[in-house]
Amino acid sequence: MVIAAKKVSQVGTHMAIAFAIMYAMTGSVVFGGLAVLVEPVINVLLLPYHQRLWAGIRRRAPAALLAVAGEKLSQTAMHMAVAFAVMFWATGSVAFGGLAAVLEPVLNVALMPWHDRLWERLEAAAGPRPRLAVAG
Repeated sequence: MVIAAKKVSQVGTHMAIAFAIMYAMTGSVVFGGLAVLVEPVINVLLLPYHQRLWAGIRRRAPAALLAVAGEKLSQTAMHMAVAFAVMFWATGSVAFGGLAAVLEPVLNVALMPWHDRLWERLEAAAGPRPRLAVAG
């Protein structure tokens, strides 16, 4: 149950960041709401293709660490492109699109470790999870 709550909280944090950026730049709750809906949906639709591509690259890569680093950089670039596209579509401004493309990944990278540390503390305070008995 804690794992599900943590995942829902992670999604909520990402959505809050998307809303805050769009609202701060446009002053519109409607555009903020659109960012909350559109940006994550596009990322969720693109992510499986991205993961499949990188799974093939990792199988052929001689240096696994380098392949993982490349995948993370590529995933960041994908998120930046989506943030740019959503903001540009909403405002028609290349400057706002570029700002969103930089702010969204930076804020996620900066805030998610705090989020994860909070959840680690909550999990530790909750104690060990009960294990299911396996009939043998």
